[in-house]
Amino acid sequence: MSEELLINVAPMETRVALVENGVLQEVYLERSARRGIVGNIYKGKVVRVLPGMQAAFVDIGLERAGFIHASDIAPLDEEGMESREGEVADIRALVREGQSLVVQVVKDPISSKGARLTTHLSVSARYLVYMPQTRHIGISNRIEDESERERLRELVDLASARLAEEGHSGNGGFILRTVAEGVSEEELLRDIPFLYKLWSELEQRIKSEKEPAIIYEDLPLFMRALRDLARPHTEKIRIDSREAHARAAKFAGKYAPEIAPRIEHYPGERPLFDLYGVEEEIRKALQNKVTLKSGGYLIVEQTEAMSTIDVNTGAFVGHRNLEETIFKTNLEAATAIARQLRLRNLGGIIIIDFIDMVDTEHQRQVLRTLEKSLERDHAKNSITGVSELGLVEMTRKRTRESLGQMLCEPCPVCAGRGTLKTPETVCYEIFREIIREARAYDSEKIMVLASEVVIDLLLDEESANVADLEEFIGRPIQFQVEPIYNQEQYDIVLV
Repeated sequence: MSEELLINVAPMETRVALVENGVLQEVYLERSARRGIVGNIYKGKVVRVLPGMQAAFVDIGLERAGFIHASDIAPLDEEGMESREGEVADIRALVREGQSLVVQVVKDPISSKGARLTTHLSVSARYLVYMPQTRHIGISNRIEDESERERLRELVDLASARLAEEGHSGNGGFILRTVAEGVSEEELLRDIPFLYKLWSELEQRIKSEKEPAIIYEDLPLFMRALRDLARPHTEKIRIDSREAHARAAKFAGKYAPEIAPRIEHYPGERPLFDLYGVEEEIRKALQNKVTLKSGGYLIVEQTEAMSTIDVNTGAFVGHRNLEETIFKTNLEAATAIARQLRLRNLGGIIIIDFIDMVDTEHQRQVLRTLEKSLERDHAKNSITGVSELGLVEMTRKRTRESLGQMLCEPCPVCAGRGTLKTPETVCYEIFREIIREARAYDSEKIMVLASEVVIDLLLDEESANVADLEEFIGRPIQFQVEPIYNQEQYDIVLV
């Protein structure tokens, strides 16, 4: 499998595209006016404690206060290590209003919700995540080889002990990232002192800064892409900005020398994203219908609470029998769904309605295809299996807004419903409002202001009803087209 990272840098916006075998799989977007804040560490002030929700709101200097649950707050012992054991304590025993609290953002503000916070602090390097307040050593679940997991754990123990003997201070724990698989002790040794030094500097800032204040800000998107997305099998990393390319090459040379030779500047006249068809794929990802190669299609609907995906055979009629047609459509859909989840960055609860299958073996194969296709997903996900209604229920970790939420806003006409009242419905609403106004107020005549399609209907098909209404209220009704009104808008004016 070939994998490429495409980085498009402009003064107002940076975009990163992950392309596998020539097909866009993931898109990351960061605007200079509104950067993502996941990973940032803040010194904040508790502004409200909610015992009924076991949570608190923390002012970290943003437009909306951040939200922290009691389970994300760990008391520290005398050595500054997390000490909680057993059940989660009452939120009132953990924090109080007005208290200073150092927190890290684990989820960006989404829609009307503030950022999700935690006191489990960590800072990242190429191969390691340093957790200064715990002595735990963890390893990415994506590293499956047990002997490799044990080798890495021993390497970190040895490297930490050696650095301690050399006078490097640091007594926290580590998580080994997926890219650490196969690395040498020398490479790991480069990360550990860097993380120790970084945390020492942050500790000084925590002591000196007054809340609310930002203590640590994560790297810009194109550097995070090198740190988090570039893997040993990534063939090319193409950057269309000369300045960003120079910064990326310098960063890789210092922290990730193994990927430095694969970073190249793209100087072409044609935009980088156009060259790979990324712009067209982003446009398609904003639509709710996804066409499959066989002729089937998916309908993807995103709501506040969950996302739903419906699978349909469409124009695919198969060759042998109905069950085989359904099975092949569902197999193709399973692969397409995994890609759409990554591309659209859909998170939270996801319900997938595959076409009903009678054969349990077919169900198992479709589910296995979906699970296998999701193995390459950077976001943590969990599939519960097929429910009694034949639906596949799953969750996918949501740390930032979906592609649609970042690039779009609700329609001002329908307010995000996706439907409008028919002209006929609006006409009858107008009739009821006229009767209401005529009974309440005296006037010589009544003027109706509405959109052209509604006025045309009132003067044509509904003209007989208009005449009956005039006779009923005992006064004339006049109509006027308002070009700026949408189909649902109207006004009744007493003249």
